[in-house]
Amino acid sequence: MSAVYLLLLLPLVSTQTFHWGGCPAPKVQPNFNLPQYLGRWYEIEKLPSTYERGKCIEANYAFRKDGTIQVLTSRLRKDKVRVAEGTAVVQDQREPSRLGVSFSYFTPYSPYLVLTTDYTSLSVVYSCTSILNIFHYDYAWILGRSRFLPWETVRYAEELLTNEGIDLYRMKPTDQTGCKDT
Repeated sequence: MSAVYLLLLLPLVSTQTFHWGGCPAPKVQPNFNLPQYLGRWYEIEKLPSTYERGKCIEANYAFRKDGTIQVLTSRLRKDKVRVAEGTAVVQDQREPSRLGVSFSYFTPYSPYLVLTTDYTSLSVVYSCTSILNIFHYDYAWILGRSRFLPWETVRYAEELLTNEGIDLYRMKPTDQTGCKDT
């Protein structure tokens, strides 16, 4: 049985950030104001993921008429702009900074936890999926309202993630040079 688990884990290990045990439980932004959060965010740093390769990565969040949130992500890869559309929902109105995001009708919502944001320059987001509390894979993003943030701001965001028990060993900057605004 353990050999089967190992075979299933191999693709995750090479493309995601994988850890043994359950997910950490970081604190999220109190008194989160979703309407203020909406709009364009640029990816400054991230833990690696298979679906976010390329440069000039950004996400734009907007309300839909049905109350869900449209998530449009774009990236430049191999000289082509690639766009993906997803849906975000507030899963518990008591904690609106804990959202769920899905980019397919066939997949469940993944956690999208806003750990901190000032709404005007910085957002720190975390997502983690646990598999039977045996292992988990996680994502973390440092986002900015501009393509570049001061070094001190990025360092603050990294320290916040580390203090919440999130391993940043594989964290890497996103290339935002030479990007065109749409």
